[in-house]
Amino acid sequence: MRSLIIAALLLLALTVVAACYPIVTPPGPTPEPLVPTPLPSSRATATPHPAPSPAAPSPAAPVTQSLRSGDRARVGVGLPLGAIEDYDWGQGAPGWYLNWRVMPDPPQPEGIRFAQMVRIRADGFRPTLDVITAAARANPGALWLIGNEPDVIWQDNATPEQYAASYGVLYQAIKAADPTAQVAIGGVSQPTPLRMAYLDRILAAYRAQYGGEMPVDVWNVHAFILREESDSWGVGIPPGMAVDRGQLYEISDHADMAIFRRQIEDFRRWMAERGWRDKQLIVTEYGVLMPESYGFPPELVGQFMTDTFDYFLTARDPDTGYPADDDRLVQAFCWYSVADTDAPNHYPTPNLFDPQTRAVTAVGEVFRDYVAGLR
Repeated sequence: MRSLIIAALLLLALTVVAACYPIVTPPGPTPEPLVPTPLPSSRATATPHPAPSPAAPSPAAPVTQSLRSGDRARVGVGLPLGAIEDYDWGQGAPGWYLNWRVMPDPPQPEGIRFAQMVRIRADGFRPTLDVITAAARANPGALWLIGNEPDVIWQDNATPEQYAASYGVLYQAIKAADPTAQVAIGGVSQPTPLRMAYLDRILAAYRAQYGGEMPVDVWNVHAFILREESDSWGVGIPPGMAVDRGQLYEISDHADMAIFRRQIEDFRRWMAERGWRDKQLIVTEYGVLMPESYGFPPELVGQFMTDTFDYFLTARDPDTGYPADDDRLVQAFCWYSVADTDAPNHYPTPNLFDPQTRAVTAVGEVFRDYVAGLR
């Protein structure tokens, strides 16, 4: 997202031009991440074993220990800056959080659970296996996310074959260190047909490399609505996919609830068709990334957030939903973000708190009030 500010300036210039001319040029490309999440400094290399017997998947279990006791436990947040206790949650603290890292001793105040994340790269993963397995032993029963948007070239940027190689090594290592760990596949940026085709190739690559079905304890996606096109704004084309376009969403679609619902429902159907209906689905990153000047003021962002929360907490389907959770489509979800700043790579649109002052934002007030009302 390095060029988002440039894109904003271009949009302003185009508005002026549009007043004089009937033709308007679309926004320029956005080659940098829309959600900047820096990688840890250490690195390891994934080398698949010739044909190991994959560890047996764990029985279905709640993502959070208290998932069954109330809906608040389902609500998560992405934490790019600081510690979870740095922010004044009032009566509206989330049930869980992630910070795109592996932590051996993560802060978990008042029962707010932490999700570990290993970062995948084309040449391996980060941090090292020693760090990962030590953290797994120190945090029994934790949720482990294997990668962050491997389908996006400016995020984890892995072909399906590269991702499958790393996943096999990591799944076995984490399960050996903690058999009770819940291992989730990395979240693709959005559950579109192109991204689901990318996941199909990951499953096929795992079978080819490891001689068995890919063990996934928890399915995981991100739920953005962004353009899929080479050399354009949005999330581009997944590595290794020989196409130049997918869903050609417009900026005005970015917070469209009809599209949002359809993508989640389509992904649950994709899971059910492949025999994964008995697995949880979590959404570990989503929100509104576009600036207010593009038509996304705090009032709209807050409404989109509450509409998506309502949807996640109530959406059910007797044919595709998770049977152990009353056929709900989604078991847990995570808003991006608590507070982030990486100027010029980020707009403050979805922030719950100001990243400098830690003061709650208008969107954060909506979040706290909503979560405070959950049991």
